[in-house]
Amino acid sequence: MTLMHTYAPVPVTFTRGEGTILFDEDGRQYLDFLSGLAVTSLGHGHPRLANALARQALRLVHVSNLFGNELAGPLATAIDELIGDGEPAGGRVFFANSGAEANECAIKLARRYAGHGRFAVVSAYGSFHGRTLATLHATGQPDKHEPFQPLPEGFRHVAFGDIDALAAACDPTVVAAVLLEAIQGEGGVVPAPRGYLEDVRRLCDERGILLILDEIQTGLGRTGRWFAFQHAGIRHDVVTMAKALGNGVPIGACWASDSVADAFQPGDHGSTFGGQPLACAAALETLAIMSEIDAPARAERLGRRLAAGLEAIDGVERVRGAGLLLGAVLRTGIDAKKATTEALRRGLVVNSPVPGVLRLAPPLTVSEDEIDGALRILAEVLA
Repeated sequence: MTLMHTYAPVPVTFTRGEGTILFDEDGRQYLDFLSGLAVTSLGHGHPRLANALARQALRLVHVSNLFGNELAGPLATAIDELIGDGEPAGGRVFFANSGAEANECAIKLARRYAGHGRFAVVSAYGSFHGRTLATLHATGQPDKHEPFQPLPEGFRHVAFGDIDALAAACDPTVVAAVLLEAIQGEGGVVPAPRGYLEDVRRLCDERGILLILDEIQTGLGRTGRWFAFQHAGIRHDVVTMAKALGNGVPIGACWASDSVADAFQPGDHGSTFGGQPLACAAALETLAIMSEIDAPARAERLGRRLAAGLEAIDGVERVRGAGLLLGAVLRTGIDAKKATTEALRRGLVVNSPVPGVLRLAPPLTVSEDEIDGALRILAEVLA
């Protein structure tokens, strides 16, 4: 194999998918309770999405952002209304190709808005914001930093959920923004403590600092609201998203309020492929289907069933998360990595983002029978 060794050897090769089911080279079936890392929220092989892509591929795939296309504007409007929970939020969108690029845009925008001298971004330990050099340093996982030192300067990290530590780090003479996830997905599905995001919003307002909300894993219905920050009812300056936006077609987006977005001038930022017609067609159809099925309500209802089932399994100490983004914290002594390997052998795809935790993020179209089947497999594994 001529691929770079940036991932561990693959345990299985999937060749096709239908809904929540994946098939390997031998035709064996697996329940997909990871959704390609919270990406395929409408499942695999959705016929409407496939048809939308085929139609657009025959019509127009790419023209670059030197020219307009007929899909980027409507998609930006749809995102703005979801940010506003059904009402226009009063913002603008930059389209990218991934979550890392969406966060890169947000960081550059925050620096441009704050002006020279205010360049620092404060994020939380345990966070994950991307793999570019800047978003890697924003990521609060020092072990991931070491091989690539020196990283770009201007990033600070504090304990997640500690408002006093955040206040101490937020010197308004140098800090441009706070960058947070409402639920740390790669950190082990760790929700912000109750009241924390509200306190962060107040702190940012008092000191004139932007609040960037990373909704790349949590956004677009997965937690039971269109965006996880909506559970806290807080105001938003900048919101980033990707993963589920194209249901597997690479697309990311950075939304900012009008007053913040005004900081960018032509030439400040760009992307050759960002917002190209094929990706926008996928995203528009994805959002249309999500709205029709009321994706947040499905995630909330089915998430309750999945969480209750997990809590009843011997070996699961507790369950955290929201909607259909759940972390099963295992009893001390149980090897989560071995559990994921055994689950895969039995036909269930989950993963362990941190030691001792299993992450489950099935498609929002998952059925109750599929949830019950996954729970049976996990009960057998942990037994």
